[in-house]
Amino acid sequence: MRVSLQWLRDLVSCDGPVQELAERLSIAGFEVEAIDDLASQAAGVVVGYVEDRQPHPGADRLSVCQLRVTGPGSAEAPLQVVCGAANVRAGIHVPVALVGAHLSAVDLTIQASELRGVASSGMICSLKELGLTGNSDGIAVLDELLEVVPAVGTPVAAALGLDDQVLELAITANRPDGLSMLGIAREVAALTGGRLSLPPAAPVIPAEPLPVDPASAAAIEAGGLFSLTALSGVRVEPSPAWLQRRLERAGLRPINTVVDITNLVMLETGQPLHAFDQGRLALSGGGPADPAALGLRSARAAEAFSGLDGSSHELGPEALVVTYGDQPIALAGVIGGADSAVQADTTAIWLEAAMFSAEAVRRSARSVGLRTDASARFEKGLPREVTLTAADRAVQLLQELAGGQVEGRWLHQRPHQPVQPLRLRRDALHNLLGPVLVDGQAEDLADARIEQTLTALGCSLQADDGESWLVSVPPSRSMDLTREVDLIEEVARLVGYDHFASHLPDPIESGGLEPGQQAERWLRQALCQAGLQETCSFSLVPAQGLIEHAPRLGLTNPLLTDYGHLRDSLLDELLLAARRNLQASMPGFWAFEIGRVFQSEGESLSERSELAGVICGERRSELWSSAGKGRNLDYFEARGVLQRALAALKIPCEDRPNADHPLLHPGRAAELVVEGRVAGWFGQLHPQRAEALDLPEATHLFQLALTPLLDAATRRNRWQPAFAPYATVPASERDLALVVPDAVSAAQLLSAIRKAGKPLLESAELIDRYVGSQVEAGHASQAFRLRYRDARRTLTEAEVEQAHSKIVGALQKQFGAARRS
Repeated sequence: MRVSLQWLRDLVSCDGPVQELAERLSIAGFEVEAIDDLASQAAGVVVGYVEDRQPHPGADRLSVCQLRVTGPGSAEAPLQVVCGAANVRAGIHVPVALVGAHLSAVDLTIQASELRGVASSGMICSLKELGLTGNSDGIAVLDELLEVVPAVGTPVAAALGLDDQVLELAITANRPDGLSMLGIAREVAALTGGRLSLPPAAPVIPAEPLPVDPASAAAIEAGGLFSLTALSGVRVEPSPAWLQRRLERAGLRPINTVVDITNLVMLETGQPLHAFDQGRLALSGGGPADPAALGLRSARAAEAFSGLDGSSHELGPEALVVTYGDQPIALAGVIGGADSAVQADTTAIWLEAAMFSAEAVRRSARSVGLRTDASARFEKGLPREVTLTAADRAVQLLQELAGGQVEGRWLHQRPHQPVQPLRLRRDALHNLLGPVLVDGQAEDLADARIEQTLTALGCSLQADDGESWLVSVPPSRSMDLTREVDLIEEVARLVGYDHFASHLPDPIESGGLEPGQQAERWLRQALCQAGLQETCSFSLVPAQGLIEHAPRLGLTNPLLTDYGHLRDSLLDELLLAARRNLQASMPGFWAFEIGRVFQSEGESLSERSELAGVICGERRSELWSSAGKGRNLDYFEARGVLQRALAALKIPCEDRPNADHPLLHPGRAAELVVEGRVAGWFGQLHPQRAEALDLPEATHLFQLALTPLLDAATRRNRWQPAFAPYATVPASERDLALVVPDAVSAAQLLSAIRKAGKPLLESAELIDRYVGSQVEAGHASQAFRLRYRDARRTLTEAEVEQAHSKIVGALQKQFGAARRS
């Protein structure tokens, strides 16, 4: 937002240095990115008088001019300047850049020189070279541009309106009022205590209902309102100089009175307006212009539209269009159509003042790749209370500057919902902001200062029960002042955060990580130590993933189509990353990710943390262990990698066969059970999936819910280390080989062994599993190493044999196990 300091001072008294004003605005949230001093564009440029003009002796298109650049009676000789403009002549006043002047608009420093053998000491300037716009390609003739030409030799900046400074403000999304001069003026008044001098309210024009079809009515009510004001007898001509200057300083190009007035009101109030040529609409409809022929709808597929800027577009259903006779005449909130634009011969117009929804305008603008000053304001959101006020202001200016006569107004709007005042509690404000420093002493902010600050923003306050105020928010701030805390923030912002005392909690308590947070950190470290790398991927993903799940949750307004849904699994990105790494000639990809996933459960949204990983290919750092030959991990080795990480946090994990998972190999997959509940799964990628993804067959995946893992790791018996003295007596080890049905897992056997071996059994581990011709079909041989020890004394052979026999008996009874000879 470009803010003219002269225009701002017409609205609010702020006569201090511009740098001080810029600093206060920046601290208050309106960051001043630059200060453009327009006077610098004409530094060293003075009013000159062309006393004589002669053709250049060596060039047909050049002229040799004698210029007087000092006042009457001066003894200085005229300057000789060589000029190439066709409109230079004797007897006119012109802007003359003296030697040494720098024209910043064209980045040119004037030097004394010779042109075709003739000395030239200066340059006669055009409007473009002074950073101004104009209709002439030649030099600027001041006699034609100004009603009163300044004296010869005086600086030309003030006469051409270059005695202003322009502040470039960065407006945040939550402050749409900052995109208007009135909004900035109110902000400055609240910051500096300056007196507002806003334009008087324009006369209100009565409106009659706008006849629209039900579909258009629904589209209008989705945004708020739509109004048309008919004016006749309009003169379309160049705007007055003051109006053109205000537009130019705001970065807009003057067009004509009608268009310039709509742009001026947009800059002043923040409300975009648009004018349609009634005559051209009547021609397109084949009869008199009729408001009933207007409509608002979504564009049809491949519907053609030509914009005011000369661009042509093929619209789609995501674009919202204003229609006349069912033909698009404007892209709602973005740009008007070329066929209904105001031209030099226009005499009657329809002035549109509407409120379109921010989402609809954003989709429309993005669908055609176009962003305008109007769409930028609609996208941030505008209060509908300003719309008709802005239309009345534009009508007033059209009557004054273009001779327009009001013929009528039509309006359709959503039923107005009264805004309830906000309650501002004194205690809530003081508790949240704390005291202010007054002469070095901390005191509560005075009630008078609170009231003064909010009143300067346009709020009206009414005392209520002695401890609070009822605050009515002005329409211009109804979009962002919706809660009590918003009012408190405004008070803090305008008083100045640097005026509040710094107060730390007393006593100060040191912070720290919760056990679950610490366990998560340790789990990440354990996985890295097991050989996996941690990855981080986007939580926004395409609609369709590599793995078939329930439909993913879509965003209402995605920035990109490919990233318009919330992920429901971490494995998609891990598998794609594995493929990219292997295609880049990497020998393997071992990685994991801990992140949030999202799923819908009926009408509610479910969000949870998950751990997922991929073990694919070989690790180059381990080639020494295989004599430099690459080797992929088998199922059990890959499962051991995950188990090492879980064992580091003492997480008990049991495997159960799983043959139903569509992503996994039916014979090489397992459910992972933690504390008796299924927490996730581990398995080898299904061969068909591996082939489709161009991954090796020995690709192993795992996915676990994070919460059960952290809960198990932080149980007191695991989380709190317990001291155990070193054994001072020897242990006795026995190997036990059993033949059991193939369906019996090692985890089931180990659980039974540990239970039956108490209290002498110290440890038990699986050391071998065999399935083959030497055992009965449908059975497997599993071998365990058992260690027995009593911490107080050395066990006898009989005691060890008794405990060992007890374990064997329990396994025979529970699983039908037989000792393998």
